[in-house]
Amino acid sequence: MEEFKLFNAEYKFLDIIWGLEPINSTELTKVCMKELGWKKPTTYTMIRKLTQRGVLKNENATVTTLIRRDQVQKYESEALLEKAFDGSLPAFLTTFLQDKKLSKQESEEIRKMIEEATK
Repeated sequence: MEEFKLFNAEYKFLDIIWGLEPINSTELTKVCMKELGWKKPTTYTMIRKLTQRGVLKNENATVTTLIRRDQVQKYESEALLEKAFDGSLPAFLTTFLQDKKLSKQESEEIRKMIEEATK
């Protein structure tokens, strides 16, 4: 499996880009200052780091992502499942749903997902 392990700050940064891409790097520094409190050098350092890792593309001062949000979410959720629950989805769901009440709609959506996954 391809690795998309991101630190929290990297994920927040990518979240901004996913919502605005393609985005001019100068505009991105302004958004990061407002949203994350980052100074311009911090944003440019993050662009450089993530470009070197193959996560971003920065061409002609236009920044775009090379990975999708759902790819990162899939990797992160699988890593959590493996690390904290020895890969056991039932153990994860038991812990996650403890003390929670699902709506009828949520319950039905989960039921449909399980049925699709078992086909």
